[in-house]
Amino acid sequence: MALRVTVKISAHHSWNVTPAEAKAIQDTLRGEVITEDRLGPVQFVGGVDVAFEANGRITRAAVAVLTYPALELHEYVATRQPTCFPYVPGLLSFREIPAVLEALQRLKQLPTLILCDGQGYAHPRRFGLACHLGVLTGMISIGVAKTRLVGCHEPVSDERGAWQPLRDKDEIIGAVLRTRAGVKPVYVSIGHRVCLETAIALVMACTKGFRLPETTRWAHRLASARPTTVP
Repeated sequence: MALRVTVKISAHHSWNVTPAEAKAIQDTLRGEVITEDRLGPVQFVGGVDVAFEANGRITRAAVAVLTYPALELHEYVATRQPTCFPYVPGLLSFREIPAVLEALQRLKQLPTLILCDGQGYAHPRRFGLACHLGVLTGMISIGVAKTRLVGCHEPVSDERGAWQPLRDKDEIIGAVLRTRAGVKPVYVSIGHRVCLETAIALVMACTKGFRLPETTRWAHRLASARPTTVP
């Protein structure tokens, strides 16, 4: 029987908070983000995605664990729980992470790193979902967002792998990365325990013929499915 590996929570805070308190928590925990590589050999990569049902009252989170570099599905967990925080731009991690943590706790095989469908450092307070999840769990994390939240950039060449720095004033906060020629780029930013250049390389290694990494594609499929239709 496979042993379950429990994720350890490195930082704690209440989830029953106001938006103002949530911003203060972001400001406090931002200093815990490690922006350099602290990773060894990568054997498993995880994808995280969250969907909502019942007009937002129920949060459904999915974590997919894929082998690396083959990117074959190894394990998945999908969880449902009551939504505990309102929709507030810039504070989505407070709405989504409680269900994600429950899903991570149910895994038998924790991934070496997690690719989040959302922002990391490319956030107004430099503490998006990928940073928040990484700091809480101590896990290596990367934000791979479909849309830009903050910052500006030069045009990105059309070839696969081309990228431009995403800047906010004089600071590079992420990368605008073309994962597939002829489609819109994605917005990559560090979450925790990884530098931007390594994050870009890992996202490219997890992407096969589509705009989004295979980790995200699997997690999205699972988070969007009804419990009876999850493959």
